[in-house]
Parts: sequence; structure tokens; C-alpha cells
Amino acid sequence: MRIRHIIYNVYNLYADGFRNMSIGKTLWKIIIIKLIIIFAILKIFFFPDFIGSNSKEGNEADFVATEVIKKNTIKK
Repeated sequence: MRIRHIIYNVYNLYADGFRNMSIGKTLWKIIIIKLIIIFAILKIFFFPDFIGSNSKEGNEADFVATEVIKKNTIKK
């Protein structure tokens, strides 16, 4: 019962803080939009689907396992 009361108080603290923000809400919206754009661009342009393009359909796990083994044997 005490933990539930503490969680409720913490929730109320943050909810009340966000509710009373004026400029902060706009800043959080800008931050969230920028993060979405940054991660979407990074995903599209800088992280291609390497496993999907280099392995056969259904054998992705085998491809990853052989690549990890190759990398570990080269290091040693």
C-alpha cells in the first residue's frame, strides 16, 4: 500500500509539473520532433538492411552466427 502511495505522489509531481508548463511544452514538442526526424534519417541513410540484403530468406540467424564466428576468429 505504501509503494502505491509513493508511486502516486511521484506521478502527481510530474503530471502537475507538465500541466503548469508554458514554454516547456513547446520545447518538449520540438525536442521530440527533432529526435523522430534524426532517427528516421539515420535509419534510412546510415543503417541499411545489411542482414536482409546479404542473407537468404529464413537463414538470417545462420548468417549472423557465421559472421560473428568469422569476426572472433580474425581477432585472435
